[in-house]
Amino acid sequence: MSFPAEDGGDQDSPIDALLPPAMARRAEEIGIRKVAMVPMSLLALAVLAGAFIALGGVFATTAAAGAGEAPWGAVRVLAGVAFSLGLVLVLVGGAELFTGNNLIVMAWAGGRVGTSALLRNWAIVFAGNFLGAVATALVVYVAGVHRFGGGAWGVTAISTASAKLGFGFVQAVALGVLCNALVCLAVWMTYSARTTADRVLAIVLPISAFVATGFEHSIANMYFVPLGIFVATFDLAFVAASGIGVQAESLTWTGFVVRNLVPVTIGNVVGGSLLVGAVYWFVFLHPRTRVNGKR
Repeated sequence: MSFPAEDGGDQDSPIDALLPPAMARRAEEIGIRKVAMVPMSLLALAVLAGAFIALGGVFATTAAAGAGEAPWGAVRVLAGVAFSLGLVLVLVGGAELFTGNNLIVMAWAGGRVGTSALLRNWAIVFAGNFLGAVATALVVYVAGVHRFGGGAWGVTAISTASAKLGFGFVQAVALGVLCNALVCLAVWMTYSARTTADRVLAIVLPISAFVATGFEHSIANMYFVPLGIFVATFDLAFVAASGIGVQAESLTWTGFVVRNLVPVTIGNVVGGSLLVGAVYWFVFLHPRTRVNGKR
């Protein structure tokens, strides 16, 4: 039998999960590799991540569509479990997600990544995520998925998109903070994993929790709201037949950016970078405070 090493990692067994000090060192090394990537490769992987998160959104909408009189909480939990597909595809399949990359601050805080390199990574990945998510939303619209389930799927999609534009600025920021704290905790926990099954299990509960509760994820919203806009703009017959005209009218690109994307992105950065990345860096990597953090 093998036991965890005192520094929280380097166990004798290759299947033992890493403990937090070793997870922190892994996070730092991953951050260094991420900012060193060739920009075009980084962009391509970011487009994939946007598409992967959008596919999680497709699955979540399917899970919630036509719920009728089912308990609100139960339906939300089911949709959250379905949505976790997106981050599973990102972390197991290999892609670059802006919200997860907020953990690069763990390498930046120790001076191993420069500020310009950090911001360049975030900008490229954010743009790529946007392209992938919006392109997936367009393909889903063209495929006519919103008409599935007798139109229940599209009604759920429009309702979801409209609700996301109903928050005040401060509320949207707060919801973004809570969301990305959970997303980055999911990513952080995958750093302890030795197997694919470990990684998947680490992802599902935090992601299910943020979706079920209604927290806001900037990259997911790059799919949810544009899909609603596409349906509301290009399928007026469906909107009229479904009786969702008022909700559809609220969906605009300007409203999406100003009322949702900007404040939610700010909140995501605070939640992921400060509440998760900076705290774990301070505890496990800061020279004066690190716990069992051998270099």
